[in-house]
Amino acid sequence: MKALVIRNTGSWYVVKDLETGTEVNCKIKGNFRLKGIRTTNPVAVGDRVTVAVNSDGTGYITAIEPRRNYIIRRASNLSKESHILAANIDCAVLIVTLFHPTTSTTFIDRFLATAEAYRVPAIIVINKTDLLGEDDLEYLDAVTYLYRSIGYTVLHLSAKTGDGIDRLMQELKGKISLMSGNSGVGKTTIINDLIPGLDLKTAEISEMHDTGIHTTTFSEMFQLPGDDAGYIIDTPGVRGFGTIEMNRNEVAHYFPEIFEIGHQCRYGDCTHTHEPHCAVLEALEEQRIAQSRYNSYLSILEDCDPDKYRKPF
Repeated sequence: MKALVIRNTGSWYVVKDLETGTEVNCKIKGNFRLKGIRTTNPVAVGDRVTVAVNSDGTGYITAIEPRRNYIIRRASNLSKESHILAANIDCAVLIVTLFHPTTSTTFIDRFLATAEAYRVPAIIVINKTDLLGEDDLEYLDAVTYLYRSIGYTVLHLSAKTGDGIDRLMQELKGKISLMSGNSGVGKTTIINDLIPGLDLKTAEISEMHDTGIHTTTFSEMFQLPGDDAGYIIDTPGVRGFGTIEMNRNEVAHYFPEIFEIGHQCRYGDCTHTHEPHCAVLEALEEQRIAQSRYNSYLSILEDCDPDKYRKPF
């Protein structure tokens, strides 16, 4: 049976038969692992798989079709293993908030760089605009201008009031889209707004730490309302976004503005960190590249250091 993985609970995978639409609870064989990738989840939501159905109606996943792309992150800060958020997606939607809680630009940049690395178009949705006062609107404009000037779509949204939901739905129409973000940015509320009647569980922000509380504990795919409206994949909220599987010499490729200006460097293998006549460093000094973006670039270069995640003796 050919099927699509629509839910991952950690111990079971729920797949949908591509012919009949029937859902089947599956496990994987103990020795079934993807070659070359050390992941906490060898099967991801969005995977197309082959399933052997048992007499009791459950099944075993026996093979995974080649993925056209995926979004991956480091499983933890001190881990060499990775976690695949979703596979075979048309769009990666990053939900962020400027306050309550604050999404750092480093988190945004790491997510965008990962999407670039795996050829997944990404958009940024700034939620909770209803909480912004007059003094905050200048920061909203600055963040919006920064990422739009690079070429990213940036949407403003208030899940609480519904303002901006229709515009987001237009972006998702006909696509399989991953939704990700820090805990507490309102991702689940947005999904509930997009799919009336779904009623996924939400939680309040911690007042003491101004951080979110995890309500989604596993990844799951939901169909948007309407014919051929597309699907969204809800993923657990994350606190950080550790990059993995990136070649140090290719990191600049995942920052479009650095990559473009880097063609003007004297040396073809310029790392944009110390070399003479580096066009990127000159652009940074002239404020044609944002300092925050360059700092994020350096932080991913640091991730590429093989000693960073080596456990101490």
